[in-house]
Amino acid sequence: MAAFMTSNVEIRQIDLSKGKGLFATKDFKKGDVLFEERPIVSSQFLWNEFYNYTACEYCLKSLETAETQCQRLTENPSLSLPFPECCEAQPAQYVMCPQCQVVYCCDGCRTAAWTEYHRTLCMGPSRHDGHHPLAQLGETWRNIHFPPETSSIMLLAKMIAIVKQSDDGISKFSQFVNLPVNKEEEIAHKLLGEDFKQPLELLRQMVTECLFEETIQQWYTPEGFRSLFALIGMNGQGIGSSAISVWVKNCEKLQLSDEDKQRLDGLIDQMYEDLDRVSGTFLNCEGSGLYRLQSACNHSCLPNAEITFPHNNHCLALVATEDIQTEEEICISYLNECNIGRSRHSRQKILRENYLFHCGCTRCAAEADDEDVTSEEEEYDEEDEGMTE
Repeated sequence: MAAFMTSNVEIRQIDLSKGKGLFATKDFKKGDVLFEERPIVSSQFLWNEFYNYTACEYCLKSLETAETQCQRLTENPSLSLPFPECCEAQPAQYVMCPQCQVVYCCDGCRTAAWTEYHRTLCMGPSRHDGHHPLAQLGETWRNIHFPPETSSIMLLAKMIAIVKQSDDGISKFSQFVNLPVNKEEEIAHKLLGEDFKQPLELLRQMVTECLFEETIQQWYTPEGFRSLFALIGMNGQGIGSSAISVWVKNCEKLQLSDEDKQRLDGLIDQMYEDLDRVSGTFLNCEGSGLYRLQSACNHSCLPNAEITFPHNNHCLALVATEDIQTEEEICISYLNECNIGRSRHSRQKILRENYLFHCGCTRCAAEADDEDVTSEEEEYDEEDEGMTE
């Protein structure tokens, strides 16, 4: 069987129905880092950016200081955080693209972006200018796909730009599953249903007009464009960064007296209460990316590994949540912390709409005879569908 291997894990073809999987090539203990990985491409969500979550255009690192971010998200401009040395934000290093004014956390990210895709996407005037083609594309996207976002038209634009700027750019994306419809299961990706058909055609026309590339002209056909959205929807990994969380983690490492530690813990608890009251769970700079290794991880409702972002940017780490044996398949949950605790019926519904498969993991098999759905979950599903369609 064809396989791609690193020192810790191996991608293998399992079968025609399940496709690829990621397998351990050594034993791991719970808490071990299996690997770290940078994405082929990543992008901040456009609504997240619109609401002033400032992130590096390349690596998605949160650019606000912890104090500034906390002041904004609690709507308390007088709030002051102790131990400013625990904040890792370094505004003195931030740089802009001199043409379109997008911001990077450092010159290294600006150079990397220019080399990989930004030369194509820059297009001269400020990105904040409503006449910039990508600003118009972004506005159209926001009018189509309301929060919470699960995808971004800018990720697709960057994919096209990468192909334009690289001789082998198309090969970077050939490994990803991109079926808009699973004909065997008779299910389609939720962003590609009838309600999204006309808006999707508008996006296709706009992308074709400003970013056409002859070598990938198949991407611009109606079917090809649908396949790109399916690729992003099925393989995109959510990314989050936060200056506040970095500050909190560094504060936890401080050597303090018991009295000072108790005082700091109380301040942090109160801070999170205020954040929750004003901003709820929307505390991070959020986006998504495409990862070669991570995308090979299959889903389980009883996962043995989880994704973390230890560097406050788009670099992910896969961490074992259980002991993993050599040759064992490594599985993650495609569901967030809230949804993984829901009933089998609700989990299956989310997986069908977003990833086009019926889960057959051991937990789903064990719960096959359970009650399908609770009234609370039905209400949640109706609210969620109203926000995303």
